[in-house]
Amino acid sequence: MERSDERSPFAVLVDYERRSLAHRAGRPEQVDTPGHWRGVGFRLGARRLVAPFDEVIEIVPLPTVTPVPGAAPWMLGIANVRGNLLPVVDLKQFLEGERTALLESRRVLVVRQAGGNVAVLIDELYGQRTFNDTQRAEPGEIASGRYANFVQRAYRQGDDTWGVFSMELLTRTPEFRQAAA
Repeated sequence: MERSDERSPFAVLVDYERRSLAHRAGRPEQVDTPGHWRGVGFRLGARRLVAPFDEVIEIVPLPTVTPVPGAAPWMLGIANVRGNLLPVVDLKQFLEGERTALLESRRVLVVRQAGGNVAVLIDELYGQRTFNDTQRAEPGEIASGRYANFVQRAYRQGDDTWGVFSMELLTRTPEFRQAAA
């Protein structure tokens, strides 16, 4: 015998649809909230860096790289990423002169540059990072050496300072553009 408070499976689905269409889900992190900033966190050597989301097109595993004879030492070569040939740059070697170990677990950040995209090799990917204005900090050591050209601000989370690394400034640097073009 069916109880009067039980509904048919169809009625339950119709109710779910009605409630889901009426519900306005909030986002866990309001990107447009004043004072909040987010980007892609990564590591180069001992530095924790974060690139603005609008400067990173995608993140992919290190593709198979074909060396280019006569290229700068930090220019690893070219790679086919979904039918597009991209120059692959070892960012740590470009900035510090130290080669990144080419491990299968490495990732590249695909960034836009005039004339086409470029893949930038990083040591480690941390994923999305969100900061607010109360976490602003001086870049200090993170912005030393060649990093000073690309890191103008930083954020502090716990014991870590994250330098905001401008991929846009990197791709406009004449030395970088010439070799990665």
